[in-house]
This record gives sequence, structure tokens and C-alpha cells, in this order.
Amino acid sequence: MIALIVPLIALSSPWWEGYDIRERFLCGDQGGLVVERNDAQASLISGRSRFTLFRIGSSQPGVRYGSEAMELILWGDNLTLEQGRRKMQCTRTDQA
Repeated sequence: MIALIVPLIALSSPWWEGYDIRERFLCGDQGGLVVERNDAQASLISGRSRFTLFRIGSSQPGVRYGSEAMELILWGDNLTLEQGRRKMQCTRTDQA
């Protein structure tokens, strides 16, 4: 699983990527992360690490973004990160 065990000190994405929404999530004992997103892509930020994911069309519930390494699913105040068979559940703490 990606290194998400970091404090909620997160970098920001470059301004030209045009993310409309910035949200913080707490992932239990794993720490927290920030998701910046728009209709086409999302940036998952954890400490000094940033992962870019692209929107996935799906008939399943929630908004989905993915890459070849992971999938991010937003549904209400819940965020699920799937990486292979591993899943991590997070809960929105605020609009950052």
C-alpha cells in the first residue's frame, strides 16, 4: 500500500491542474490524506507524495478515479483506496 502514514501536512497540486475540490480524509490509524479533484482527474496527496489518478466511468456507486497501481472510490463522506487486494477506508474530515 502506498505510504499514507504521515501527518496531515500536505503539499498542493500545481495551480494549472485546475482542481475544483480539495478534501481531507482521515484513514484511522493510517493517518490522513488530501484529495484534490475535478471531473477528469484527481490528485491524492500524502505528505510529500502525490499520485495522479484519472476518472473511471463505472455503473458502480460512487465517483471513481484510477491508475494502473490503484483505484480511489468516493461515495458520500467515505473514500476507499484499492491497491490489488488491499483496501483502505477513510472518512472525510473537512473541505480543505
